[in-house]
Amino acid sequence: MSDSQTVSAAVAKLYNTYPFPPEALLDEPPPGYNWRWNWLAAYNFCTGQKPQKQDIRILDAGCGTGVSTEYLVHLNPQASVVGIDLSTGALAVAKERCQRSGATRVEFHHLSLFDVEQLPGEFDLINCVGVLHHTPDPIRGIQALAKKLAPGGLMHIFVYGELGRWEIQLMQKAIALLQGDKKGDYRDGVQVGRQIFASLPENNRIVKYDKQRWSLENHKDENFADMYVHPQEIDYNIETLFELIDAAGLEFIGFSNPSFWDLERLLGKAPELVERAKDLSDRQVYRLIELLDPEVTHYEFFLGRPPLIKSDWSDDNAILVAIPELNPCLEGFPSQCFFNYDYQIVNLSVAEFEFMQKCDANSTVAEILAGVQLGLDGVRTLLQQQLILLTPV
Repeated sequence: MSDSQTVSAAVAKLYNTYPFPPEALLDEPPPGYNWRWNWLAAYNFCTGQKPQKQDIRILDAGCGTGVSTEYLVHLNPQASVVGIDLSTGALAVAKERCQRSGATRVEFHHLSLFDVEQLPGEFDLINCVGVLHHTPDPIRGIQALAKKLAPGGLMHIFVYGELGRWEIQLMQKAIALLQGDKKGDYRDGVQVGRQIFASLPENNRIVKYDKQRWSLENHKDENFADMYVHPQEIDYNIETLFELIDAAGLEFIGFSNPSFWDLERLLGKAPELVERAKDLSDRQVYRLIELLDPEVTHYEFFLGRPPLIKSDWSDDNAILVAIPELNPCLEGFPSQCFFNYDYQIVNLSVAEFEFMQKCDANSTVAEILAGVQLGLDGVRTLLQQQLILLTPV
């Protein structure tokens, strides 16, 4: 086998031994939502408007045990979904998961990212979470996926960050040293790792970091193995991340956690430094932020294939004739206090609440404003908070 095939076989062996993620199977749709997996919410985040169509094709590239696939099916009721993965063991769990919860609009294929061209057609949304950094050639992987992205489509990517995973890297290397020629025996690796953690002093940096960040999930061997005994992992910083992004040949739309990448969050007390940073490129600002806040364990972002029409809603007439509706990823509405698309608490004014209650996907903004005490600035605030979606005329 080639080096690439050897790595892929080792990764498949890990996930056949420890199917991942290990979330329980349910006989009902999964709880809550992840807005990044909801086509309406994700498209609105990326473009500022509701997509023109909902009968889309979605690819879950590296679907594992189908946790993300199941959400993609249930959160997008008009979409057809395809899941691919290297691990036959994980795929078996994914099929059972989706069958039990009624996620019927899905098909699965035992397929590598590198062979995705074998699938017919293109996809409007490609989801690839926690996968590329476990491949022997992430650039080749992202390029293969990019070729399957339809014009106007979105790709949602998640890869590891090196700064926030430094202690994890140390433990990975320690386990490998102690395993010796048993490296690749993943059950032995988990046992060795458990023994290390049980033996290290409580004030040990690696122990403290694991307890602070990961211990709740790592009590499951599947999580522990995925984190500490994985045979292939590439971690990124902003500079190497954008080498990967540039190789895809797609538009970088932005990180899906933009508040983290706001320099004011870190240097707001020193406006003169924020002013200096205006001379930096966007990528330099991102690098500055991760250097000052090196807790970055991963990067999560959207790429798009042009043409991708975006709206800024600066034109009053355009917003007045647009048709508003609620963001589908809200919890606790109707109420003046509820959770937004990112599970942050929102408190509405009376006028904002009345406006949102009238967003029926039929009336225009102008028609609704005629009956509530809210101005266009208030509507734009709701838009900025992504509490509503607008369909342009």
